[in-house]
Amino acid sequence: MDDGDHSWGDLVADEADGEGTLAASYTEMTELLLPNDTNNLGRALGGAVLHWMDICGAIAAMRFSRRQCVTASMDHVDFIAPIDLGEVAVLEAYVFNTGRTSVDVKVDVRAENPRTGEERRTTTSFLTFVALDEEGSPTPVPNLDCPTPEEAALREGATEERRAQLADVSERLG
Repeated sequence: MDDGDHSWGDLVADEADGEGTLAASYTEMTELLLPNDTNNLGRALGGAVLHWMDICGAIAAMRFSRRQCVTASMDHVDFIAPIDLGEVAVLEAYVFNTGRTSVDVKVDVRAENPRTGEERRTTTSFLTFVALDEEGSPTPVPNLDCPTPEEAALREGATEERRAQLADVSERLG
């Protein structure tokens, strides 16, 4: 998922003392959609996509915090386009906000046709992870640093998108 004109290779993945960067958390995963993860229509099972999103988000959270992380929540999810049998699911995740012991991660999923290179957005969600110490108790995470304009723009974009998504869900339930 492209959040603007950035190249992840252009973002420096530095980690300052007590701070972690958005770029350091960046994670990309790919999954070839095989029959075991499809429904009777040859499309990705929602549960498989959610599982991949959870893994990709957890890796981003762990890269950022340098701690084991567990899933605390996954925000509202809409499957806006299918991933078809034989296509590649491309997942991108990065930390965009932190609490004392928690890390908020944006996960974008898109489908890629490996023969044509054509891509389409399939879903986005925001997940919260809690960092754990060696005893399994919540432990503080670094502050999020966005040293480049690209990182700051991604953080702001994710924050605004999450805010809008939560407002939409609240209105639906309202």
